[in-house]
Amino acid sequence: MNMRKSCIIFVIGLLAVACVLITGCTGTGGDVSSVEKEATLVSTPYGTAQSSAHVLKEVLEDAGYAITIKEVDVGIAWAAVASGDVDFIVDAWLPTCHGNYLDKYEDKIDFVRKNLIGTRCGLAVPTYVPIDSIDELNGVRDKFDGTIIGIEPGAGIMQGTDEAIEAYGLEYTLQSGSEVGMLASLKSAIDRDEWVVVTAWSPHWKFIRWDLKYLEDPENVYGDEEYIATYARQGLKDKMPDLYAVLERFTWTPEDMASVMYDMEEHGMTPEEAAEKWVQSHPDQVEAWTGSKA
Repeated sequence: MNMRKSCIIFVIGLLAVACVLITGCTGTGGDVSSVEKEATLVSTPYGTAQSSAHVLKEVLEDAGYAITIKEVDVGIAWAAVASGDVDFIVDAWLPTCHGNYLDKYEDKIDFVRKNLIGTRCGLAVPTYVPIDSIDELNGVRDKFDGTIIGIEPGAGIMQGTDEAIEAYGLEYTLQSGSEVGMLASLKSAIDRDEWVVVTAWSPHWKFIRWDLKYLEDPENVYGDEEYIATYARQGLKDKMPDLYAVLERFTWTPEDMASVMYDMEEHGMTPEEAAEKWVQSHPDQVEAWTGSKA
């Protein structure tokens, strides 16, 4: 009997050890499910990207996920999704602005859906500038000091503008910098009623604050109407199907995005504050994304 009892105790001990090693039965059993609730969203340092990223982060965290936003330059963002270092991106501007990155990484990432229709990229000027087309720029080069004010050198629109300079034979220099720097130059020129041409995209709050117009693009270098898409790393759908389902339902309008950006710029809100305000003001839309509303 003593030997039998000892064997039973030994077996129970082995089972206990196995339970600890496999499922964490010592009070940390929630670790597995919590890991599956963690995801990383990659974003870029632009108002459009910050708006989408923080709104979706707010929605997913309200649904019980722990979301980390990693903000990097555009090229790094695409590479991170392709390598699996991050889980998804919701600010892929296509088919033109980020088209070169899609060409490079398409076979290494998963298309989820178009999440916003009606975007645009190109060159813009204040409405008081009396030209309407990119092919008119060379004739008024001195008015613009032969300079197109751009943003970060790795941005898709910068590569597109390099192509436009070549396609139209523009005798201009594309000045790289940042979105903040471009907007500061734009504001300074408008305050002085000076001529200025900048790389532009919409939706963006600058079109709310100032009277701007896109220059026509007869060579169609910047393409037709753009859209913003969500892409995920390969394998995310199998690992986190519920989160992936939210991504498949996530879609909003240019007006939605612009309102978040406007709160950040005009009302001094942080991306988190502006996103929280929007989410609280749109419960039906949020419920549709999370699947709690048919």
